[in-house]
Amino acid sequence: MAESAPRRCCLGWDFSTQQVKVVAVDAEMNVFYEESVHFDRDLPEFGTRGGVHVHKDGLTVTSPVLMWVQALDIILEKMKASGFDFSQVLALSGAGQQHGSIYWQAGAQQALRSLSPDLPLHQQLQACFSISDCPVWMDSSTTAQCRQLEAAVGGAQALSCLTGSRAYERFTGNQIAKIYQQNPKAYSHTERISLVSSFAASLFLGSYSPIDYSDGSGMNLLQIQDKVWSQACLGSCAPHLEEKLGPPVPSCSVVGAISSYYVQRYRFPPGCKVVAFTGDNPASLAGMRLEEGDIAVSLGTSDTLFLWLQEPMPALEGHIFCNPVDPQHYMALLCFKNGSLMREKIRDEFASCSWSEFSKALQSTEMGNGGNLGFYFDVMEITPEIIGRHRFNTENHKVSAFPGDVEVRALIEGQFMAKRIHAEGLGYRVMSKTKILATGGASHNRDILQEKGALSSYSLGSSSVALELTL
Repeated sequence: MAESAPRRCCLGWDFSTQQVKVVAVDAEMNVFYEESVHFDRDLPEFGTRGGVHVHKDGLTVTSPVLMWVQALDIILEKMKASGFDFSQVLALSGAGQQHGSIYWQAGAQQALRSLSPDLPLHQQLQACFSISDCPVWMDSSTTAQCRQLEAAVGGAQALSCLTGSRAYERFTGNQIAKIYQQNPKAYSHTERISLVSSFAASLFLGSYSPIDYSDGSGMNLLQIQDKVWSQACLGSCAPHLEEKLGPPVPSCSVVGAISSYYVQRYRFPPGCKVVAFTGDNPASLAGMRLEEGDIAVSLGTSDTLFLWLQEPMPALEGHIFCNPVDPQHYMALLCFKNGSLMREKIRDEFASCSWSEFSKALQSTEMGNGGNLGFYFDVMEITPEIIGRHRFNTENHKVSAFPGDVEVRALIEGQFMAKRIHAEGLGYRVMSKTKILATGGASHNRDILQEKGALSSYSLGSSSVALELTL
């Protein structure tokens, strides 16, 4: 069999909660190679479940940093064994789970710069981290630090206007504050703090990679308008923090050439560029090629909205990040906990446990549902913070139930209309060129997709009164 011609390509890396993955993309944007390492399955010695350690308090959630390093070693060796031609890689970049943080021990940068190509990374970086188990996005143990940060800048809304979000337990500034307060010795021995994204880039760069604007927006530390660290926020969290973070950079920055370690061990070309890594949420906006006015909605266990904004209006709900594609613009993220699980409950209760019957109910009722409107939150919602089922009839009176087909439509229309209301609260406006891109499990249901027009085309009319009263 004749050997195939070399394919010049770029590598995209994903350091997510449960795995590290790589894809190779050629000049025509074709993915021709994929590989992954699943933490629980492939690295059982680290004892993770779902890629994390959940501590006894049920609030503290961490991941072992060396697990990520070893996963990278394994993937690179798999690629090498498969005959992957590293010499054709022109550039690489990637994404990391947002809000995770890594703490480099004093002297770690020198270790990165002097790696031996004869040994895998994880053997050479074992002593490079002042915190071995690092806080990740699932951690919710920093409520006290959140309140301290908000108080330091004049309240939750003031913090949101400054950094794009009110204080959240998983955000990195609050995690750093907790480590400084509870483990000051480890903090004092830390010379650099990375996000998962900039940590991953650092491994390829052979020196500390800067944090990019977009992922940095998820820290409660970056002034999203000026793209600089907020001195008030830094001072509230920990001393000498600015020098430990380094200056942030635009998300599309070329941060350097690949480390000589990869040139010698895997035969990467010396000119292979390392482009700043970003967070997984900003990467989703870039990967789905959103433009101004567009919406991406992920219909999964939770529903998530990604929005491209020009003039954001930070609020107490949702997040505003710097845009990873255009540093002059912004992106918004809204998360709704009552997503597919809520849809499945209504399906079971009012559509005989059948998606086919669920679709028939949507087909048999008209858009607008005759003025009947419902909002369904069986678990405490994130956006807004509310629980319960709330139904309003055409006279705008609260009622206890609807007929089955009306119930199904009320759920779907209510979910999409709520998304639009909260998106507009962050500065979103429907435009003539607006596109709505749907992904996630429920996006396979074409009848549900027909209702996503509520994001862009429904006239809310009197129904919005009930929405505002309820939410």
